[in-house]
Amino acid sequence: MLLALLSDIHANREALSACLAHADRAGATRFVFLGDYLGYGADPAWVLRTVMDRVAHGALALLGNHDEALFRRGTGLRGDAAIAMDWTRRQLSPDAAAFLSSLPLEHVEEDRLYVHADASSPGDWRYVQGAEDARRSLDATLARVTICGHTHLPRLFGLTAAEKLTAFTPAEAPVPLQRPRRWVAVLGAVGQPRDGNPAACYGLLDPATNELRWVRVPYDVDTAADKVLAAGLPPRLAHRLRTGT
Repeated sequence: MLLALLSDIHANREALSACLAHADRAGATRFVFLGDYLGYGADPAWVLRTVMDRVAHGALALLGNHDEALFRRGTGLRGDAAIAMDWTRRQLSPDAAAFLSSLPLEHVEEDRLYVHADASSPGDWRYVQGAEDARRSLDATLARVTICGHTHLPRLFGLTAAEKLTAFTPAEAPVPLQRPRRWVAVLGAVGQPRDGNPAACYGLLDPATNELRWVRVPYDVDTAADKVLAAGLPPRLAHRLRTGT
């Protein structure tokens, strides 16, 4: 079994299409969506329909903070994010909110915990950015591997049996999530990378070997960015797609 792990799609049809096609070619047999299907991008209806279809065929989907903002106002979105969400609400049918409101904040599967943000308090939407954040998240769960998103920045944190915490930015080579270490893997964003690389980012995990690979997938960034501008969304959102910042 090969798991495809996707987070922070943010209504980017072109990026999601490219990642799903790549994962299908790679032989992924299970798909896990870690939230934030909406916001920033110009294709929220298409993205949500695609995720809903994958869920109907066995995929797992979790709730993200932008998704929660669709049906629960006052959730902390500001600036461009708030503007994009106001626009997004006008694009979606009532069944979209019903689907999103049914999604869990976290899911445990074997020795893995899936969650959009920090595992210590998933609904508070804390970021896992540094060692202190990772340790707080690890202390909150018995799971050997926690997989999350939310930051749009690929990171990996490992805790040794001697309680030493290591942190690094993964490349595309597979990383063995060795025992007895415990791990927090932060996926990059499918739909709005912020690490200076505009290529979409998602993860492939082989549970048999415990190897996790961060995959970068080039996609038609210009089309996605032009759609943002055509929709009247803030130009900075188009700029972020083109620059990956």
